[in-house]
Amino acid sequence: MISLGGCFDIDFFEKQIKQIDEKLSNQDNWKNMEFMKSASKQKGDLAFKLELFNKAAGSLNTLDEFIKLGDSSLYSEIKELSARTKAEIDNAVRILKFTDKMDISNAIITIRPGAGGTEACDWAQMLLGMYIGAAEKYGYKVEITDKEAGAEAGIKAATVIIKGKYAYGRLKTESGIHRLVRISPFDSSKRRHTSFASVVVIPEVTDEVDTHIDKKDLKIDTYRSSGAGGQHVNKTDSAIRITHLPTGIVVTCQNERSQFKNKTTALTILKSRLYERENKKRKEKEAGMVDKKANEWGSQIRSYVLFPYKMVKDHRTGIISHNPEAVLSGDIDQFL
Repeated sequence: MISLGGCFDIDFFEKQIKQIDEKLSNQDNWKNMEFMKSASKQKGDLAFKLELFNKAAGSLNTLDEFIKLGDSSLYSEIKELSARTKAEIDNAVRILKFTDKMDISNAIITIRPGAGGTEACDWAQMLLGMYIGAAEKYGYKVEITDKEAGAEAGIKAATVIIKGKYAYGRLKTESGIHRLVRISPFDSSKRRHTSFASVVVIPEVTDEVDTHIDKKDLKIDTYRSSGAGGQHVNKTDSAIRITHLPTGIVVTCQNERSQFKNKTTALTILKSRLYERENKKRKEKEAGMVDKKANEWGSQIRSYVLFPYKMVKDHRTGIISHNPEAVLSGDIDQFL
């Protein structure tokens, strides 16, 4: 039996879970709901990590047994198992690096095209597809809460919630300006175009995070959901638009037929944006920074070049991929 060792101290996590179970079963703690909620959450986090470690350890031991057989006919199986084991270990290592209390949260992603009309709107749509593909790869659920179609193609804006443990921790570094260079399919002259889109990733705030919103600070409007037409178009005013008057933050939600559900989702997103706004202010103050505009179109974090050559380059780390098709289908691990 091979032990992962090092940071993968399975015995330590098992002992931690056992200690929490003892506290949860202690009737003296049952009256303290805050403690019970916090302890249950901590146990869930530890159990999630333990499952990842056990899965990686199991794959590593299976790989070791295959190699010891010394059977050359198993080469393809060993190669496949080796790649899967490496991915599982890398995933577990990444999870261990998430130390911010919000890293475990769901992620709210908002995508908006820059200047450039139809080409930029199409680029925003491509990025949306990339993040949906990445989410599915990680086994996360995707909820598109709002999507505004472009005049000819693509999207003018979209907000999605990626639901799963550590979704925010994985995707938070995707915030920034993404640049596309390609021959535009919308240009009859087949010229090369450069398009931009902004991506903002924030954690979904739960009830455990103290974010009070005064009802008098909200302007709530209802309207009819937009759709592709036909029998599925919502003919009632179920879509919700909430404006937070003090900050001017506007949140829309139209993914559900129920106005109540749309309002609940919109309020959650609003709370999350207000939390992130205050958190950003605090960090900038601590770092001695001045307020900056939300969209700095001159500071791209990543370029996706489809012509005259194929390359995706992260300008922060220098990491390069020569397979933009795979990246745009959701294979973004190397950049996270």
